Amino acid sequence: MNKSNFIKINPTDSVVVCLKPYRKGETIEVDNKQIEVLQDTPAGHKVLIKDAPEGTDIIKYGYPIGHSRENLKAGQWVNEDNLKTNLSGTLSYTYSPVNEELSISNQNKTFKGYQRSNGDVGVRNELWIVPTVGCVNGIAERLAESMRTETHCDGIDSIFAWHHNYGCSQLSGDHENTRKILRDIVLHPNAGAVLVVGLGCENNQPDEFEKLLGDYDHDRIKFMVVQKVEGDEIEYGMNILRQQYNIIKEDKRVDLPLSKLRIGLKCGGSDGFSGITANPLVGEFSDFLVAQGGTTILTEVPEMFGAETILMNRCKNSELFDKTVKMVNDFKEYFLSHGEPVGENPSPGNKAGGISTLEDKALGCTQKCGRASVSGVLDYAEPLNTNGLNLLSAPGNDLVASTALAASGCHIVLFTTGRGTPFGTFIPTMKISTNSDLYKRKANWIDFNAGVLTEGVAMTDLLPQFVDKIISVASGEKARNEINGYREIAIFKNGVTL
Repeated sequence: MNKSNFIKINPTDSVVVCLKPYRKGETIEVDNKQIEVLQDTPAGHKVLIKDAPEGTDIIKYGYPIGHSRENLKAGQWVNEDNLKTNLSGTLSYTYSPVNEELSISNQNKTFKGYQRSNGDVGVRNELWIVPTVGCVNGIAERLAESMRTETHCDGIDSIFAWHHNYGCSQLSGDHENTRKILRDIVLHPNAGAVLVVGLGCENNQPDEFEKLLGDYDHDRIKFMVVQKVEGDEIEYGMNILRQQYNIIKEDKRVDLPLSKLRIGLKCGGSDGFSGITANPLVGEFSDFLVAQGGTTILTEVPEMFGAETILMNRCKNSELFDKTVKMVNDFKEYFLSHGEPVGENPSPGNKAGGISTLEDKALGCTQKCGRASVSGVLDYAEPLNTNGLNLLSAPGNDLVASTALAASGCHIVLFTTGRGTPFGTFIPTMKISTNSDLYKRKANWIDFNAGVLTEGVAMTDLLPQFVDKIISVASGEKARNEINGYREIAIFKNGVTL
């Protein structure tokens, strides 16, 4: 991508991003001008390339990322101390459609997945235990561990229990969100079979929860309510799991078109390279998959603030535009209702990595969804219903957002990171590093290195390698989080706990 020691992302930008640490007194030649760096500036951080009097918008990615808190001189290090967000409350928006035609051919690539009897497709064939309430987490975990010990997962991909803290003592929206997320997990095609374990006295009553599942396969989805089991509930549950295991171990992978693949787009532990390397690479993949007839989902609504108009204007029609406006403003109202400013972001790690405001973060974050038009807008815990690029209502929190992506039907989450993180949700969670240093230091966490894009490797050369890696994982190669056994779920909570 770039063999210089800095990058100017957009011709209109008033800052450049350092690709190496700069010392005070060094010079940068940009736009045929020599600019002296006025402070030591870390890699991934921004240097101003034109004077900016107090209140001047600072431009990066071609858009404002905030305004100067004081009079700034060309050559200054721009960071959270001298840059202030422009964000405040909710806004009114005007639909100005931008629909870019993507000239990407259908390559007729396939992956090896599991064809389910209801027409759905999975990329894993696992046996899951899903508690209706946190009170039976221990039973669910013990069942999973006993089955792993007994079977060694021979003939299937894995056995897991998805523990959580909810299912009781919740009201209205929180209660329904829990029920819907658990429903989505039970019905997820990466599970060959599921044992739902209930207690019996919880708010999330198993009989009522079962109604949420609709018409399901009664051989592959079973219920056990432990208060109603006479004697040892562990042995009772093990007998059910053995029956399910014997069914799903006969399932085989078959060749399937990429149009069946659904991929979640997420970032966390971002740095100043995120919007230059890993996020654009994921964006190129998103466009590629959409062109094959496949599906991607972008979430982290609070990390759209400051870049939301880009997404709104890419909506295919005014109805989707209106839904996107509501999604964004509803999340802003959620912040404001708790007395929190809408720009309360980025995190300390983001700032240390070179991200100074929420707009800075958002403009980098939204690179992950490429340039395709928005085909769908989903509420939290709403299953996918249309192919193409979708937007999903969920917070930026890594665990909550990744769980929401998986619950909506994604087979894999692509997770870009500049600081590094080991976690995974209940589907394969591939980590893409924004810089080569992280890839080398945390090879046990990272699945793919996008940092080479700052080292002379072209996007056109790296993308095919990335596509092949994702196809390999979809076809059964374990992601690093699966190898490490780092897998969990988190459910969004807003209201009262009784």
